Amino acid sequence: MPLLENYSYTRPKWLFNGHLETIYPSLFRKVVAPNPVKERILTTDGDFLDLDWYRQGKAKLVIISHGLEGNSTRSYMLGMVNSFLKKEYDVLTWNFRSCSAEMNKQVIFYHSGATYDLDLVVQHVYDAYEEINLVGFSLGGNLTLKYLGEKGNSLSKIHRGVAISVPLHLGSSSRKISETENTLYSKRFLRSLKKKVIDKSAAHPGQIPVETLRNIKTLADFDDFFTGPLHGFADAEEYYEVNSSLYFLDQIKVPTLVLNAQNDPFLSEKCFPTKLAKTLDQVYFEFPKHGGHVGFSPANSQKPYYSEQRAVEFISAVI
Repeated sequence: MPLLENYSYTRPKWLFNGHLETIYPSLFRKVVAPNPVKERILTTDGDFLDLDWYRQGKAKLVIISHGLEGNSTRSYMLGMVNSFLKKEYDVLTWNFRSCSAEMNKQVIFYHSGATYDLDLVVQHVYDAYEEINLVGFSLGGNLTLKYLGEKGNSLSKIHRGVAISVPLHLGSSSRKISETENTLYSKRFLRSLKKKVIDKSAAHPGQIPVETLRNIKTLADFDDFFTGPLHGFADAEEYYEVNSSLYFLDQIKVPTLVLNAQNDPFLSEKCFPTKLAKTLDQVYFEFPKHGGHVGFSPANSQKPYYSEQRAVEFISAVI
């Protein structure tokens, strides 16, 4: 499909660059959503996933996946929940392993390509709904796209997908976020990830090389020493190449929207595959000039966030 250029996002004038567009909603947006019904489901390897349900008795469901070191309570998650509840969908958000209130049990955590956990969530709800839609932010967007590519036509109830601020190419995006201008973000992520490694090593003594934390300076370092090896990959580079959703886009068989802002400080040039866009049948790309990373704040505070507006429009539309 060609790039979608009939849509336009207008940012607030005072959020005049991608960093402000990224930071402001992350730190200051407050969202009030209904209290969810909590559910814990067990994984086949003896671990668990924590789910948040927003049921209205509808036949259509939206499953929302969060980003790196996020969780089901983040403002961008709750904003998307509210938007779909208004359109009469049931909504399910879920927490990746180690991202809910309790540390997961196994030595592994979560990662950008861990579609086995997303599949467990989908299979858990599959028989209860006539239609299932998937929405993912950032890392969760990569997970969503990879999953849709892997499944192809095998899940007839999967209706549509939306991926927002998604690092389609993990390796170059990891290098991008480690650039000097992005130090604030990378340090924040590393602080959280390192704490989890320390906590995890206490529960699994001798299985995690916690002493190597002193050598970790970038997210790529972390993936090289921890994410990759813990999850069965030789190193960060293999982990990135095997799990980059860019390589799964041509296998997606349901209408899917990729919404990436051109001024997203986390995304490399490979996350804007304009040539590839013209060769795909089911994947629609929208690359507005502004928006930041998981930003898209409305210029009019009475309007919904643009990412929420577009997700609802795309999933609800007749294409």
